[in-house]
Formats: sequence, C-alpha cells, structure tokens
Amino acid sequence: MGSNISRHYRYLRSIACRTKRSSPFTRLSEFHVTSALDTLRESLIESKIDFEELDSSTLLLMVPGEKKLYTNVIFKVSDKTLSINAFVIRKPDQNIERVHEWLLRHNAATYLLSYAVNELGDIYLVGRLPIGLVSKEEVDRILGAIHEYCDSSFNILLELGFADAIRREWAWRLSRGESVANLEAFKHLQS
Repeated sequence: MGSNISRHYRYLRSIACRTKRSSPFTRLSEFHVTSALDTLRESLIESKIDFEELDSSTLLLMVPGEKKLYTNVIFKVSDKTLSINAFVIRKPDQNIERVHEWLLRHNAATYLLSYAVNELGDIYLVGRLPIGLVSKEEVDRILGAIHEYCDSSFNILLELGFADAIRREWAWRLSRGESVANLEAFKHLQS
C-alpha cells in the first residue's frame, strides 16, 4: 500500500514539475496567475483542506472523502489555465475493459472534470479551467466535484477492478481473526 501511495505521489509531482512551454508573460497574465493562486489558497484555507506548495504555480492538496478517505490533487496554474489532476485508483487488476467502459459512460455526466487513464493505467480525474474563471465559487464547485466523483465511484471501481484481490484479502483476514469492517461494502462478493 505504501509503495502505491508513493508511486502516485511521485506521478502527481512529475505532472507538477514538467517544464512550462516558453511564452512571454504579460502583466495581465502575471496578474491572472497571481490572482488565481491567491484565490486557490484562500479557498483551500476556508475549506480547511490541507495543501502544500510544490513550486510557485503548483499546489498539492488532499480532498477528504468518506468511502475513499482522501484524494490527492494537483492544481497547476499557468498563464492561461488552471489544470486539475486528481488520483482516483491505481491500474485495475482485472476487468480493465469494463472499468474503462464505466469511466467513459460517466464522463458525460461530470462537471468540468473527466476520468482519464495515464500511461501506467492508473485512473485520474482531469480538467482545465480558463485562468480568468478561477473564483472561490468555482474552486468550491471543483472541490465538490472531486469529492463526489472520487467518493461515489470508489467502491464501484474497486469492485470492478479488484474483486479477486478483495476476496483474497477478506479470506486472509478471517483466517487470522482480523477485522473485515472496512471491507463490509464488499460483503456480497463473498457469496
């Protein structure tokens, strides 16, 4: 589990550390970048969401959830857009086509964000917002969307992509007399 978390953290940091395309900054774009970053910081502090500044244009934050305890998110501000990357789950072990089909069907109903798969097969929510539209209200909607989409899809995607692993974990815990409380959502897989 720890190695997966660090792998996803490294991937999110690699997104954050990619070099920007060289483009001349105007006073207006610098103003928009500074304003957007200030708005993001204020919104996150008001929402009591932990964040870390990775560099002068990138924030790493943890959006709390219920089914999924938290979601790692990168907000990257450029002179034109706010880029959003939120980790959903690692690459599924099984039923990859069914998982991808589920993601595609649900993309039609999402606000600003879409499910995407990276080069490793891990699943993310990604989106872009024009820099001039970054406001506290919009940040609140984005955070709400991340929470809703990650939390509501979490157990479904785990069941589709990791059913065999869940069954093995359930049996292993029972054989050792350990709790299966956090696997209760998957009790029906034991039949």
